[in-house]
Order: sequence, then C-alpha cells, then structure tokens
Amino acid sequence: MARPKKKIQDLKAIRVNVRMTVSEYLRVSENAETLGVSIPDFIRLKTTGRVLPRKRIAPDDRKLFIEMGRIGNNINQLTKKVHLRMNNSPQLNSLLLELQSTLDILKSNIVNHDSQAD
Repeated sequence: MARPKKKIQDLKAIRVNVRMTVSEYLRVSENAETLGVSIPDFIRLKTTGRVLPRKRIAPDDRKLFIEMGRIGNNINQLTKKVHLRMNNSPQLNSLLLELQSTLDILKSNIVNHDSQAD
C-alpha cells in the first residue's frame, strides 16, 4: 500500500538559505542534536514558534532510543498481523505484548536517567 499524498499546503516546497558564522552554526547544530532533531527541523520549529521537544536526551541514549523505536515499529506490525488473524499462534500475541511493555520500560528509564543528569 502506497503512502497517502500530502496536501499541497503540507509540502515543504520552499527553500530558505541562511548564512551564519561557524560559531552560530555549531551552536545551532549542538542545540538540534541535544534535542534529537535535525538542524532544519530545529530552525523551523524555533522560527515558527512551535513547541520544541521537552526532554533532552544524551546522544548515545538518543541512538538507543531510535533503535528501540524501530524495534517497536516491527512489534506493532507483527501485532497488527496477529489481530488480523494472519498468524494464529496464541503465544505470539502474549510475547508481543511483553516485548512492547519491556520497550516502554526501557524508554522510560532512558528519559528518567537523562532528566536526573540535568
């Protein structure tokens, strides 16, 4: 199934070039990395007044968090197949729920560990 097309007003069709000093770029880059967003996303969020992520996560923990999110996506896909009766294994459903719970606990520990480090 193909991804649904975006509305024309949601397309990022306009490019804005910004010149900055090396120190300004390093500061923006560091702020974006600390919040776990790309530089363009950081600038876009900051200049449009939208809310930036609240939690600061260490770069190593961020990589772990992203990987766990990917694992979680795989678990969600498998869970969907179980719900659609594509796999009738009774143990699979309980194992998937247990894995999802474990991932949620790990993510919570990462976030709580980082907020204690501030």
